[in-house]
This record gives sequence, C-alpha cells and structure tokens, in this order.
Amino acid sequence: MLIVENLTIEPLLRGVRFSVRPGEILTLMGPSGSGKSTLFAWMVGALGDGLTARGELWLNDRRCDTLPVERRQIGILFQDPLLFEHFSVGQNLLLALPAPVKGRARREQVEAALASADLAGFFSRDPARLSGGERARVSLLRTLLARPEALLLDEPFSRLDKALRATFRQWVYAQIRALNVPVVLVTHDEEDIPPGGRVLQMADWR
Repeated sequence: MLIVENLTIEPLLRGVRFSVRPGEILTLMGPSGSGKSTLFAWMVGALGDGLTARGELWLNDRRCDTLPVERRQIGILFQDPLLFEHFSVGQNLLLALPAPVKGRARREQVEAALASADLAGFFSRDPARLSGGERARVSLLRTLLARPEALLLDEPFSRLDKALRATFRQWVYAQIRALNVPVVLVTHDEEDIPPGGRVLQMADWR
C-alpha cells in the first residue's frame, strides 16, 4: 500500500491525502503548473530547492519521506525515455538490475524482458536508432527491472502519436498488473485513465 498523508508543499499544494492498493492505478489529473511533477519529485525524494514540504509518505508499512532516494524503492517513468545514448539497449537495462542479480542471470533477465516487449534481439541496438515506441518500451522495462515497490507514471504517453499511444498504454497497464504494485499516474488526458480507475483532481489541493 502506498499512502500520502496530509502533505503540504508550499506554495503549490495543500492537504494532499490518498492511498493506492497493490495492483491499482490511481490517476491524478490537472493542467500544466498544477503541481503534478512537484508531487512526484517529493515522493521520490528529489524536491527542488526553494520548496518546503510537510507530510508523510508510507510504502508497505515503511515511512519513506525521511529516506534518501535510493532507499525508497519507488520507480518513475517520465514523458521522455531518458536512455543513456552511449550505452546499448541491453546495457541500459543491465544498469537497472538489483545488485543481488549476478553473473549470467543478469543478461538472461534482460533478454527475457526484451522478448516480453517484442524487442528480442535488441540487446546490442543503439538507442538513438530506435523508434519512439521502441524507446518508450525500453524505458518502461528499465523501470520494471529495478523491481520497484511502487511506480509513478509522469505523463508517459504524451510524446507518442495517437495510434501508438493507445497500443502502448494497454501494454503498460498489462505490465503493471503483472507487477502488482501501487501505481500513480499523472495526466491531463482522460483517455489515459484505466477502465474503472479512480481519479483525483489536483485542483482540490491548490
């Protein structure tokens, strides 16, 4: 369970409170400037200078807002893939694997992940030569391979064209269901809302 309790980020947000069950995708909606990215920055531990936050973040009965970024175990998927261009696709994914995964198992897990995304044989590919949809899939795989206990989606579909967006959206939601962790999605597009999913408005916390 992911819980944000009584969060205030001056001067943008006040009284933010919500919880997300494992396997659930909670959608937060609001226009640009409504505080969506600032909320995510606080959740992952990267709130910018000049902003003051009060509140609590809990994940699986563990308080996280007092922990450094690397110990929160919260993954985030951005609008842009943010792949390391000087590494191959496979090397980008290897970076995400937890340290306990050793030896040949590392390559095997990456190859299996690529195959699951219809990207078999892409291990040695140059990220700069991938299509927008391929880059988006690799970015999500990198996030999932890190085995996060919760996942934040920061308008991950907004850079894709309409036809590709619908297909990628459904693939992402299928991957999330298999991962069975709490997920928070921020968007301004109602088509991104999962069927039957809960929706909260950022305007309620302004």
